[in-house]
Amino acid sequence: MNDVELAEHLVRRAADLAIRMRDEGVASERKTSNADLVSAADRAAEELIGETLARERPDDGLIGEEGAASVSRDGRAWVADPIDGTFNFLSALASWCSAVALEVDGVLAAGAVHRPALDETWVADADGTRLNGRRVAPLVDRPLAECGVATFVKSGDLGDGRSVAVMARLLGSSATVRVSGSGTCDLADVAAGRIGLWVQADCDDWDWLPGRALVEGAGGGTEIVEHLGRRWHLAGSARAVAEAVEAVLSAELATG
Repeated sequence: MNDVELAEHLVRRAADLAIRMRDEGVASERKTSNADLVSAADRAAEELIGETLARERPDDGLIGEEGAASVSRDGRAWVADPIDGTFNFLSALASWCSAVALEVDGVLAAGAVHRPALDETWVADADGTRLNGRRVAPLVDRPLAECGVATFVKSGDLGDGRSVAVMARLLGSSATVRVSGSGTCDLADVAAGRIGLWVQADCDDWDWLPGRALVEGAGGGTEIVEHLGRRWHLAGSARAVAEAVEAVLSAELATG
């Protein structure tokens, strides 16, 4: 298998295992909040990814959300989120996926995402982004004011003045807001042209790189902007991202 075939294989097998375990009944536990959960399926799916890479690419590194950490010996490093949207997965909601990405010498080289509820398998590499084997159309370059914006809001963000200031400025400049509970699913929707812009603060690589690969492969733009002590990750059409960057940087904390 080449890298893209391997990436697709990893996400499909991880998602299939997760579904089987959920159907049989799977335990979960709280990580950082009641909304931030991990299940036995998360861990088993990540272990499956690690075992497959150890066999197929023994010199490659792997960093996973559930603790996988192996060092690359060849400049190639995978990141994996075996179940992005665990709360949704456990609640039998549609918005969850399995996702991986590959960096080669620090450069994003490939990404893959499998969304079982929609029967969608996404892959991206230097040749572009494909959905179920077909190349996706280039993103339409829309202004932020015409865009639906997807984001993820933690309950703690509502009391954080920095987050409130930036989100109020950015979302107030958009057409509407959507919160699905899975950042990578949102990024796939951006790559499909269903959502105009995605924004989230302080992302880990496994929540950013697979979806970023899809958006860039569809001709979209991606940026990371530091402002008010946080790192804002943005993806969408080039115009929407540029306008969103301006909105983020113009946000100010309320005083008095």
